[in-house]
Amino acid sequence: MARQPEVFVHALEPEQAQRLVKITRSTRDRVRLRGAGVVLASVQGRSAGEIAMMFAATENYVREVIHAFNEQGFAALDPKWNGGRPLKFGSAARELICRIARSAPSGLGQPFTTWSLSKLVAYLAEHHRLVVSAETARRVLRQAGITWQQTKAWKSSRDPDFATKMARILDLYDHPPTDGRVLCVDEFGPLNLQPRPGHGCFRRSQPARRRATYTRPAGVRQMFAALDLASGQLFYRFRDRKRWPQFLDFCKQLRRRFPAGTLYLICDNYGPHGKAEVTDWCTGHAIELVYTPTNASWLNWVESEFTALRYFTLDGSDYPTHTAQEAAIASYLRWHNRRCHPKRNFAANSKIRRPDYLPNVA
Repeated sequence: MARQPEVFVHALEPEQAQRLVKITRSTRDRVRLRGAGVVLASVQGRSAGEIAMMFAATENYVREVIHAFNEQGFAALDPKWNGGRPLKFGSAARELICRIARSAPSGLGQPFTTWSLSKLVAYLAEHHRLVVSAETARRVLRQAGITWQQTKAWKSSRDPDFATKMARILDLYDHPPTDGRVLCVDEFGPLNLQPRPGHGCFRRSQPARRRATYTRPAGVRQMFAALDLASGQLFYRFRDRKRWPQFLDFCKQLRRRFPAGTLYLICDNYGPHGKAEVTDWCTGHAIELVYTPTNASWLNWVESEFTALRYFTLDGSDYPTHTAQEAAIASYLRWHNRRCHPKRNFAANSKIRRPDYLPNVA
């Protein structure tokens, strides 16, 4: 058998040689390091057999590396990873797994309302003759973007004036009037004295404990709150009740805080907000009550502030008295008001901004 002709790397420019040496000194990838070493040894004039002995490789491997470098340059040194072994389940099987997982088990004749991985794979094997492990099913669902989530509640607004009311509120958010201030008003409560679940950082398997049995002899308290969009600050008052006299007192407090200009109070359709005594007083004192559509409290910007307030002051708490609870809420709101910013860009790029958005309006 004739001896194969020797093969060498083509002549390199000084910059290329320096780059090659740098790769052999700094790379951490073993495949790239070995290839660079083979090329560098060939540049130094060593034969394929000598290089093979240096790197405990075959001459064919050395020749392949040298030929590839001569054709592709430094790109030939990058490791070529294969995609792993071929998928065991094709697209049809994957689509079936995802379709069944998204279906209601009761609608498929099963005596339960939600899937587990074990129930899912058992159903697939029994009804579709698709034998798959629970881990494979989990990976297929994850790759398809299907995750285990809690169901959520929703309400559709059937307010015949939904579009008009929403447009009015969004216009106040987007273009605050120069003749006054926009305030989002709502009630936060009822505030009970009870241990509440929450979250925290604890050692593994050593979470904080809360009492499970309790009584509520101290009654409840209510909090009126207003979000000033111009500053982002929250103003509040605690009361024993939340009927129209208390709401009217809160409106008077806001009027005293902002004595000049018109006040635009965005509020929901709770009965006391539309009481004749309230509307008459507001009309006579340059306060416009702007009502959200029915079942559309998400249009009131203060609701998002209530979410943070509940999370940081009530979740995980067990206040002994209303005084302690109200002091904690007041302390948080003072902290919030020192760090707040003006409120802008409500629901930017949301579907509610589309001209044809109309959620089930009768």
